[in-house]
Amino acid sequence: MLKVKNLSFHYNKGREILSDVSFELHKNDVSCLLGSNGTGKTTLLRCLLALNKTTKGIIKINGQDISKESPKKRAKYMAYVPQASTMAFPYLAKEVVLMGRIAHLGPGASPNNRDHKVCREVLENLGIYHLAEKVFNQMSGGERQMFLVARAMVQQAQILVMDEPTANLDYSNQVKILQIIKQLSEEGYSILMTSHFPDHAFLSCNKVMLMKGGKIIEIGKPEDAVTTQNLSNLYDTRVCVADVELCQEDITTKVCVPIMKKAK
Repeated sequence: MLKVKNLSFHYNKGREILSDVSFELHKNDVSCLLGSNGTGKTTLLRCLLALNKTTKGIIKINGQDISKESPKKRAKYMAYVPQASTMAFPYLAKEVVLMGRIAHLGPGASPNNRDHKVCREVLENLGIYHLAEKVFNQMSGGERQMFLVARAMVQQAQILVMDEPTANLDYSNQVKILQIIKQLSEEGYSILMTSHFPDHAFLSCNKVMLMKGGKIIEIGKPEDAVTTQNLSNLYDTRVCVADVELCQEDITTKVCVPIMKKAK
């Protein structure tokens, strides 16, 4: 569905942030973008969303170049889930979700019964309809993140771009978001997410992209790309990727463990 070819970006000439980034995202894909702080992950997402103007490269969806499409039309292709969000005004959670329907409204139009119906169906599907009347800014971080996912879903775009969707969440809410990501991919969504937790690639993704210095240095399945050597190189720190048999479960999975220096 999404094809990015030779994409580059810089704020100032001579200091390139992204360099010749190329990748593809297909239907049902969940691709996890891993890399250290400042390597260009969020900048790449902003380029895809036209928040940054690329200096070179092509972005195609279903074979169509969308580089010059209007923000409203692009919003019908891609929806964005930020790391976290607060609102300047005390909107109800359901009103925040309804904002995702703006891409489907004409100039000066108000949401109609269909828009409200789409929002209700999404909230019920995510199991959070009972929270719809709560004030968004008064919700927990996990609850707000669920409603930001819902806002993206009501855009009815088939590509979801998620910038660290589990950031600042407790363990339980991280698991909930990862489960929702897997569920959405099974329903036909294509998802590109960034993360600072390499283990998440094994839990919810079928593809991994490793980014360092503004370049994609590896693309592959999690079991092939997320290795001891690759992670140690990516983060410039010793990391061991090990196979672990889960307690009381007939399941073996991989975990990423940093090698800590012994205290003197």
